[in-house]
Amino acid sequence: MNFSHKRVVNIIYILIVLKLKIMTLKIKVTAGKAEGATLIDAFDAALKEANIHNYNIIHLSSVIPFGSIVEEGKPSPNINQIGHRLYAVLSEMRVDEKGKYACAGLGWVQNEKGEGLFVEMQGSSEEEVKDKIQKSLRSMIDRRPNQNFKYENIKSKITSIKCENKPVCALVCAFYKTEQW
Repeated sequence: MNFSHKRVVNIIYILIVLKLKIMTLKIKVTAGKAEGATLIDAFDAALKEANIHNYNIIHLSSVIPFGSIVEEGKPSPNINQIGHRLYAVLSEMRVDEKGKYACAGLGWVQNEKGEGLFVEMQGSSEEEVKDKIQKSLRSMIDRRPNQNFKYENIKSKITSIKCENKPVCALVCAFYKTEQW
């Protein structure tokens, strides 16, 4: 059989697309903000708002694996998963000083293969968090010139809450998967 170079490239591309469809990891990004009687109570209330309050969160670093799709959305509640492990990248900030803001955010970038990077940032304003996300991801992209990340592909999710009378917490979580013990 005589295959042209273009035909071979097309076949390889189709195989990669099929593999991506089979091996796709959907990573969801959710957020919560809340007040509580104490800082830990505010954290728990923010977890509830994000719908991840019944899991044991296993913190991951910032790498998004090949073939992943990152999308915003809350997980569906599952009463049968109480206490399960939740693998996640988490940004959270707690504040108990009246008049101050708790701001948390995640930023991410991906290439055409679904590989990517997350950064988790906190600050006293959403603008500060957004600026930190941009600076960090741009630097991380520059450190990886062979992975084809592009500045214009940077995305983020940021949330904030002002401390009025009770402690507050803002959080953003990218959750990879849940797993039973």
